[in-house]
Amino acid sequence: MSPLPRLGPRPLALHLTMQALTAMAWPAGLMPWNAGSRFWKQPWADSWPDAALPPEAAPFFFNATTREAAGRLDAFLAGVEAYHAHPYRRPLNDPAPVWAAGTTVLRDYAPDAAPSARPVLLVPSLINRAQILDLAPRRSLCRHLADHGLHPFLIDWGPLGPEEATFTIEDYVLRRLEPALDAIALRCARRPAVLGYCMGGLLALALASRRPAEVAGLVLLATPWDFAASDPTLRALILGLAPLGHAALAHGTSRTGVPGDVVQVPFVLMDPSGVARRYAAFGRLDPRSSRARDFVAVEDWLNDAVALAGPTALEALERWYGANEPARGLWRVGGRLVDPARLRLPALVAWAEHDRIVPPASAAALASALPGARVRVLPLGHVGLMVGRQAPTRVYRPVRAWLDHLP
Repeated sequence: MSPLPRLGPRPLALHLTMQALTAMAWPAGLMPWNAGSRFWKQPWADSWPDAALPPEAAPFFFNATTREAAGRLDAFLAGVEAYHAHPYRRPLNDPAPVWAAGTTVLRDYAPDAAPSARPVLLVPSLINRAQILDLAPRRSLCRHLADHGLHPFLIDWGPLGPEEATFTIEDYVLRRLEPALDAIALRCARRPAVLGYCMGGLLALALASRRPAEVAGLVLLATPWDFAASDPTLRALILGLAPLGHAALAHGTSRTGVPGDVVQVPFVLMDPSGVARRYAAFGRLDPRSSRARDFVAVEDWLNDAVALAGPTALEALERWYGANEPARGLWRVGGRLVDPARLRLPALVAWAEHDRIVPPASAAALASALPGARVRVLPLGHVGLMVGRQAPTRVYRPVRAWLDHLP
């Protein structure tokens, strides 16, 4: 069976349109700098007497800029074509589920682990697939923990099903994470630690806040807390989706959720040229190189977009990014306040210095709120924290060592 064609970078139509418009805008934007243009005949041009190009230089500069803009567009398109044609496919098989509810499953990465092995419940974000924690043979936190004597269990949210399409964030905690924690308790002799990444860290924190006696420790990686410290551009773009979410729910289309391509739009618009630069650089790589394979592995994960339940999306928009309920001490799950200051669990909080999705100030606020939390600040980015070249040494090993020393 041949693999499915790649559709990325998603949303592909938006990327192609933005890069084409950028290429056209470069030469068009130079037109006023021609000394003979109407621009320089206006009164306001008197304040820039030396800014116009000499008539003999204008055509040369215009042609050079046009070539540069066209070259950048061509490099982006060549990178996209190279990505679509690359033979790499994720070589890992997902472990069979040991528990399931709706479309959510719990995967056991060490079914033959010793009874004394510490179980760890790993909670990914609801945005994108759970495979960020098990991306490739040497880029898998799950397999690293299993290979070093721990007993990891990964929550795989799966695609949005009929039941999950109506879920709030509270539903994911009460109806998915709490039963999964119970399933681990039935299989393992020791209390599990709980590890969350990104949005999954907030869900993990809510779970630990509700069931502290059943959790041995808490690891929070790139987890936001103070949403007022979010990147202002990203926050504005995300809040701009709220009317769309309300309209979708009002017209009864919530059964399909908010499409993954729509969820990705704010992250794309936050840095419109970032994807173009990445793909242009990829197009210059030897496709047989490890760097090319790493790029494709990450992009395949990013482009495997999943829909987000409408109520969950609106709650994240309005209660987190809008009202900043977590940092203001107002966020409740199942009637219980999610208050890190009340937790008396061992905790490890790590974030990336170059993270624009979860800026350091947002994650640091959570570390400050958790009594006695151990902190690691890493010179990485949001995705690189989990699957970058330095992740095994800078993230996996310290996390494993910390888990090994839990009482």
